[in-house]
Amino acid sequence: MTRQVWRMAAPWLALAAIGSAAAWLRYGLIEPSAMAQLCGDVGSPWWCTWRQWLVLGFLHNVYGIVALIAAVIAIFSQRRAVAWLAAALGLFALELYCFQTGAIALLIGSLRLLRVQAQAPPTAQDRPRQHDVQRQP
Repeated sequence: MTRQVWRMAAPWLALAAIGSAAAWLRYGLIEPSAMAQLCGDVGSPWWCTWRQWLVLGFLHNVYGIVALIAAVIAIFSQRRAVAWLAAALGLFALELYCFQTGAIALLIGSLRLLRVQAQAPPTAQDRPRQHDVQRQP
């Protein structure tokens, strides 16, 4: 694959990694009843505090609100990183129970990322060269 193709695919591959990490958090750390019982006991592991903060985050729709704020910023920004951040936060929120706000932020971020990628200036290999010979009809 060419360098340009990797450059265009990298944000989408990173989004897939974010989705995988969020799925692991949800199905591996938050949902299992064994984890809830382990963290409910006296002398629970150190990471139970982080698990509790994750749960409080989606109970109060924090992830969805942050994702929507990033999506609004992405609408008015021409930066690829801002669009990607909106999509990533939307995906994270969607995976962690903030369905409505996460879906909207993921959609806006993804569409903005596509738009910014489509407006990227052509690379040197895409531009016509001075000495290229054009075929006659």
